[in-house]
Amino acid sequence: MQIKLDENDDLLPEYDLDFSKSKPNRFAEKYNKMVRRVGLAPDVAEEFPTEDSVNDALRDYLRITRSPNVEISTR
Repeated sequence: MQIKLDENDDLLPEYDLDFSKSKPNRFAEKYNKMVRRVGLAPDVAEEFPTEDSVNDALRDYLRITRSPNVEISTR
């Protein structure tokens, strides 16, 4: 039997991956409790292309809104 190789495939035919012996990720449940994922609207995602940019903007917003005697003007 001859196996046709796909030039875009990184896995070689000699790699024998046996997933029957795999185990669930023991850290997944704890990780999912620590991280909250939210979706961004496409127009917002264009302005904030990375996770860090979203987090920085939200931290700035929280810092500004929690400061006493600060007025936020709308655009």
